[in-house]
Amino acid sequence: MRVVLSVNKVPIRLPDERWLHITEEHSEMAGYYYEAIEAIASPDAIYAGKSGECIALKTLTTDKSIVVVYREVSGEDGFVITAFITSKEKQFERRIKLWPL
Repeated sequence: MRVVLSVNKVPIRLPDERWLHITEEHSEMAGYYYEAIEAIASPDAIYAGKSGECIALKTLTTDKSIVVVYREVSGEDGFVITAFITSKEKQFERRIKLWPL
């Protein structure tokens, strides 16, 4: 299990079984483990999800970004829900931007 600090300094857990589930559902994520970790620790932007989750975006190339959805349960605990690659970053700009303000 990997734990990384979010921009709010909350430890976010990414257990091996969660990563396996992510790569089974989103096969394009295979090989992007460290990029997913980096998206949490050093995102380009974070947007609010519909149910209290955080949506971190990190640019991979000019037309692709990695998206990591995670929840900060408390100031001391959080976990990754899912992750995927998108070429539609603009769709997230309709959401409330949490970071940077």
